[in-house]
Amino acid sequence: MRTQSDPCPPSAVSHGVGIAGLVGLIGWTLVAWHYGMDGPYAGMAAVIACGIPMVLWSLLVDRVHRNASTGIDWDNAPRPWRDTLDISIVKITGLWATWGGIAVLYCLGRWYWDGGYRFAMEMFGTAAPFLLAASIPYVLWLDRRLIEPRDASYAFGQWVIGGAAGKADRAQVAHHLRAWLVKGFFLAFMLSVVPSNFANLVQWNPADVLANPIGLANFLIVLLFLIDVAFATVGYMLTMKPLDAHIRTANPLLAGWVAALICYPPFVLMGNGGPLDYHHNTADWSHWLAGDTPAIVAVQWLYGSVLVILTGIYAWATVAFGLRFSNLTHRGIVTHGPYRWTRHPAYLSKNLFWWLSSLPFLVTTHSLVDMVRNTATMAIVSAIYLWRAKTEEAHLGTDPAYAAYSDWMRRNGWIDRLIARIKAPRPAPTVQPAE
Repeated sequence: MRTQSDPCPPSAVSHGVGIAGLVGLIGWTLVAWHYGMDGPYAGMAAVIACGIPMVLWSLLVDRVHRNASTGIDWDNAPRPWRDTLDISIVKITGLWATWGGIAVLYCLGRWYWDGGYRFAMEMFGTAAPFLLAASIPYVLWLDRRLIEPRDASYAFGQWVIGGAAGKADRAQVAHHLRAWLVKGFFLAFMLSVVPSNFANLVQWNPADVLANPIGLANFLIVLLFLIDVAFATVGYMLTMKPLDAHIRTANPLLAGWVAALICYPPFVLMGNGGPLDYHHNTADWSHWLAGDTPAIVAVQWLYGSVLVILTGIYAWATVAFGLRFSNLTHRGIVTHGPYRWTRHPAYLSKNLFWWLSSLPFLVTTHSLVDMVRNTATMAIVSAIYLWRAKTEEAHLGTDPAYAAYSDWMRRNGWIDRLIARIKAPRPAPTVQPAE
């Protein structure tokens, strides 16, 4: 990686944000593990313990609220209340209508009232009155300081109110709806999985963790998955302009939405019994490496280490976003951490982990049909993630900052350079005359 003669474009997020969140999350997890607190609210406390240090670091150290990209003017006195009151009323109307529409969608989706999703709905129901009340002073305060308060939320409010508020900008309305659909869909999903991920970790017995390489590897993998979901949940919760973590744009490409949604419930195609389920008659890596001979144990250490490293890269890719993780959105270009190696470290490490942990080409039935089916299906799943990556690049490519990062990656990214070397035309063979 050439950093002196060809420096990497700056990252929208600093290393410190993720480290601060990681310290808070690990600290609370150790406390919960010690006292056996494995309930759903302990899981939510882990999200809070992760988020608060990141907010404090962002504001006090990185001072992200001063970034020009927030659209907030901190240097001049705020406008008088009367100058922005009408705008704020329109925005609050649009915001409340948006939340009401999302609530209706939750009611229509029966899956939102089963399993982990029910907990998410209970959380939303508890938080709703406080969010409605807090939105009024927040919008009134923010609009006085925004350089242009007539944003996408205002456009949607115009559309809701009708002619009295003026004609709405349809492009802005579409952006508003896409952004809130992303947040509504994925935040509910994240809240549904945080409690179970947290409980799975806290319920581990220290003796089982240290019993053998497989136990230690599986424990570390569970821990890293918790880090991933906790950071992602914080990211979906704190899409706020004063934190410079707002959604600049949501992916406008239908292909991007399709590629992403088929990877998540209720649309997921890779789940048990789904058309892209690659686990038919398979067993995970620990089944195939069971045993306690020195040779087997050595292989367990090696194989488990590889899986932990891949999961670590996957979690690191989420931590690198700090407060800004979100699918299908542009919230600032991240260029540090594993994103200096490749544009899509999470997708790459996740798919390699799936291949190595599930071993789709090995089946307990020894059926050639199952082997071929599972392997081909896993290949299709990997192709879907390649498709997701391409749609994300097409979306982010409209930002000059991403274009600069992408150009730098073509010159310095090890995967890009490897692909370029493979694709490089070979010199034509020299024709020698017969002697």
